[in-house]
Amino acid sequence: MAAGSGRGAERTPRGGTVEQAKEAGLRLLAVRARSRAELGGRLIAKGFTAEVADRALGHLAEVGLIDDAAFAEQWVHSRHTYSGKGRQALARELRDKGVAQSDAAPALAAITAEDETARATDLVRRKLRTMPRDLDRDKAMRRLVGMLARRGYGQSVAFTVVKAELAQADLDNFEGEPADHSLD
Repeated sequence: MAAGSGRGAERTPRGGTVEQAKEAGLRLLAVRARSRAELGGRLIAKGFTAEVADRALGHLAEVGLIDDAAFAEQWVHSRHTYSGKGRQALARELRDKGVAQSDAAPALAAITAEDETARATDLVRRKLRTMPRDLDRDKAMRRLVGMLARRGYGQSVAFTVVKAELAQADLDNFEGEPADHSLD
């Protein structure tokens, strides 16, 4: 069977050809963008030798289909915007995907402190809408800070945002409740 093709062709000796590895790489890239290390690992898992995979990756990089800096930029933008991930989580994800620090740093720097605070605020507001109204304030604080921590937000951002949003929620509840005039 050809490396990763699933069409029943015989695999060539020593893990396939560079051409087969390039085709397999293209199929993987058609699904979603990947880092060079991630793509190399997938090719090796498909049975290609490290040498064949490396040569195929070199060809794909030459034509601009593999670019870890561009991958990091796209990954950070997407995961911050749509999944609400903070810089710490994004840095960890990029490391796990084999992106070098030199490629990851500019992408992570694109998220400003204001961006991170705004996204954390949005997440807390959305979570507050689904939390029980009679929940103890300290318990709500722990849950919300924990939620932000799991998404990769730093403690100072998490505590600042949660305190402000809980104070605002208390104000909203106080101002929004009609006064009890039954004794008038």
